[in-house]
Amino acid sequence: MSATLAQALNRALRDALADDPDVHLLGEDIGTLGGVFRVTDGLAAAFGPDRCADTPLAEAGILGAATGMAMYGLRPVVEMQFDAFGYPAFEQLVSHVAKMRNRTRGALPMPLTVRVPYGGGIGGVEHHGDSSEAYYMATPGLHVVTPATVADAYGLLRQAIASDDPVVFLEPKRLYWTRDDTVELPAAVEPLGRAVLRRRGGDATLIAYGPAVPVCLAAADAARDAGWDLGVLDLRTLVPFDDETVCAEVRRTGRAVVVHEASGFAGPGAEIAARVTERCFHHLAAPVLRVTGHDIPYPPPMLERHHLPDVDRVLGAVARLQWEEDPV
Repeated sequence: MSATLAQALNRALRDALADDPDVHLLGEDIGTLGGVFRVTDGLAAAFGPDRCADTPLAEAGILGAATGMAMYGLRPVVEMQFDAFGYPAFEQLVSHVAKMRNRTRGALPMPLTVRVPYGGGIGGVEHHGDSSEAYYMATPGLHVVTPATVADAYGLLRQAIASDDPVVFLEPKRLYWTRDDTVELPAAVEPLGRAVLRRRGGDATLIAYGPAVPVCLAAADAARDAGWDLGVLDLRTLVPFDDETVCAEVRRTGRAVVVHEASGFAGPGAEIAARVTERCFHHLAAPVLRVTGHDIPYPPPMLERHHLPDVDRVLGAVARLQWEEDPV
């Protein structure tokens, strides 16, 4: 069958609602409108406004209500309409959602999923293009998941909703309309916490997630002209991090570049590079490099293409790997 990433998410939500009466959706404009990106299109009509509820424009209130629902045994799925719109709810997430299971010594699970459309590539203005994953990664108690394929959009979201731990589910906005003509839904995929090698290569490993995965696959194709054989590793889950798969691949190639849209300073790539270096130091032929967004607030739409990692920047980093004589 053929489906877009947004359609796979819609199917995952529909199947979760049908399979479990404890699943409830909450968010701004997710009911009648079907969400800004139409991910929840048709769900309110199928399951009623009690199961797919439009909420006021009050993110802290939305997540606070969902936290109470989860404490009482329901499985709420919250949509933050855009990445930066989730910041008003951040206190709820850090102070209560992430800590609840630990605070109760495991007696009170927190089966709550927070869907966050994130990242650039759609010409969005301020507050509509943030890559906020580092904030969530730095919050102990949260799982952080982001799909890059249509199959993963379905499978990972179903697993997130079924989890008894809170999951921040980051949906790459620029990939909503990517289509897979061969996917079969429902799709069975690797579980949460496992990275997947999208392309095997011998010279270096490109480590990416979410919207950076297609960029790295395009870079790997273009690298053939330079005689480079690049592998592409899709992390899929940022927390928990799959050290085993990542390190096995980096030890095999001896070179790695981490690629993501978030800012470089104190960004996800810094943690990933540190983990790889600590565990793979004696296998590295060159330092672990990063290709990231710039250390600036998200730029206006006309400047977006200069901010986001692209094929040329990725290949530039690979060139530095190839010619580095003395790793430091």
